[in-house]
Amino acid sequence: MPSATQLYGELWTSLTSLLRSYTAVHGLADNRQAAIEADENRITVRRGSARLDLERQGATVRWTREDGRNGLLELTETGRLRSGEGEEEMDLAAEAWARELMQ
Repeated sequence: MPSATQLYGELWTSLTSLLRSYTAVHGLADNRQAAIEADENRITVRRGSARLDLERQGATVRWTREDGRNGLLELTETGRLRSGEGEEEMDLAAEAWARELMQ
């Protein structure tokens, strides 16, 4: 069994990959691209003035948008993102962020 540190690191890498894939798909029709920078604790996605910053500390993820909206999420051991409103599959969250960023 991987340690919690390894597990959350792998999930973070997966989230980065999902964001890359979904922003690419949403930009195909208009030949738009997003710039994505990532390391083991931070992901930044930019397209024009639209921006999403994700910062991870362990399983906790803080997200911030260019307009000041922000929130806290928690990576679960099953690869979901948990908020005060419930849990969502990580790929669905990534797709929603990508769709919004690429409009």
